[in-house]
Amino acid sequence: MTELPDIRQADVRGKTVLLRADLNVPMDNGTITDATRIERFIPTISDLTNRGAAVLIMTHLGRPNGEVNPVLSTRPLAEAVSKALQQDVTFIPSVEGRYPEDKSGLLRPGDVGFLESVRFHPGETANSKILALQLSVFGDIYVNDAFSCAHRAHASTYAITETLPSFAGPSLIAEVEALEMALETPARPVAALVGGAKVSTKIAVLENLLPKVDHLIIGGGMANTFLAALDFQMGRSLVEDEAVQLAKKIIADAKAANCTIVLPEDLVVASEFAANAPNRVVTASQISEHEMALDVGPATCLKINEVLETCRVLLWNGPLGAFEIEPFGEATFTVAGKAAELTQHNALVTVAGGGDTVAALNAAGTTGRFTYVSTAGGAFLEWLEGKDLPGIAALLKSERRKEIA
Repeated sequence: MTELPDIRQADVRGKTVLLRADLNVPMDNGTITDATRIERFIPTISDLTNRGAAVLIMTHLGRPNGEVNPVLSTRPLAEAVSKALQQDVTFIPSVEGRYPEDKSGLLRPGDVGFLESVRFHPGETANSKILALQLSVFGDIYVNDAFSCAHRAHASTYAITETLPSFAGPSLIAEVEALEMALETPARPVAALVGGAKVSTKIAVLENLLPKVDHLIIGGGMANTFLAALDFQMGRSLVEDEAVQLAKKIIADAKAANCTIVLPEDLVVASEFAANAPNRVVTASQISEHEMALDVGPATCLKINEVLETCRVLLWNGPLGAFEIEPFGEATFTVAGKAAELTQHNALVTVAGGGDTVAALNAAGTTGRFTYVSTAGGAFLEWLEGKDLPGIAALLKSERRKEIA
C-alpha cells in the first residue's frame, strides 16, 4: 500500500483538526462499561494539542438510523474524554439533526471539542457531500483515526476528504501497519488461526488467506463442518450441512497452495451446551450421536503450539471453542498463552482482531502480550477478506493536502 499521509508529519499549529474517532463503546444505562477505545485514543488528542492545534472530535454511538436519539448521545463520551485528559471539553449539540451555524471562535489552540453523534444525521451513512461540507466548516484539517469505521463510505470517513486536507491518525496507521506486517510482507512461516461458529461467515477470509499463509488452523464450530467434510460423524455438534462442500473445496485448495490445514485431532464434547456440563475428551471418530463438540482437546492444543513454535507470524481471528462458558475455553486460553509467551520472547509476531477474539484474549489475560490486538470488527474482517476499505482509499487519493504543505 502507498504510504498513508501521517498527521504526525504535518504542521498543525494554530489549526483546528477535525478528528474522526470510533468511540462506540459499550454502555449500560448511560455508564461506559469498557473504555478501551477511549484510552487508546487519548494519546492522539494530546499529541495534537501539545503541537498547538485545537481538536474537534466526531464519532457515533450505536445505530440511531439518522435520527436524534438522546439515549445514543455522545455527551457521555465527551465527559469521559474530559476526565481522561483532565481538561474541559466543549460539547457541541445538534438540534433537530443540525449543528450550530456560528462556529467562529469556537476553539482555540490547545482546546478540545466534541460533536454530537454524526449518525444523528441521515447524510452520514448516505456519504452526503452536503453534510461533509457542513462538517468541514468546523476545521482546517481532517484526520481519520478510526480504522474500525474505514470499511464504510460515510460522510465523516469518505466525502469529508474531498473538502479538507486529509491525513491518517496514529491509531489507524498502527492498525494498517500491523495487518500489512501479518499479511502483505510477513516473515515466514505464517500461521492463521481462524475460529468462530460458521464457515459461511468466513469463506472470503479463508480463500484470501490460503495463498498467503503456510498453516491454516481451524477451530470453533467451523472445525465441525470441516470434520464433517472428512466424513466424521459429529453427533449434535454445530455443523453447516450447506457448507460441507465449501469445506471440501478449501481443503483441496489448501493442498494446491501448499498450505497445511490444522484440524482438531481430539475434541471436548458434552451432551448439553451449559456451563460446567459433564464432558469428556474424545477423538473425532468417537463422538456419540447425543454429544456435541464444544472445544478442541489437549492433543490438538499441543499440535497447534508445536506449529506456532515453527512460525514467525500468527494472525488470529476467532476462538477455538465456546470460551464464554466453563470449561470450554481451555484450548483458546492455552494456545493464547503459548502465542503470548512466544511473542514476549520475540519469536513470534502476533496480530489478532475481531470482537469474539478480543473478548477471548481478554479472558485469557493475554491481550497486552500480543504484538497487536485490533478492536475493529467489520473493518478487520474485510481486510482479511482482501477488500479495499473506502476510508483508507479516500485518504490515499485526497488532493487537498497541498493546501497546508
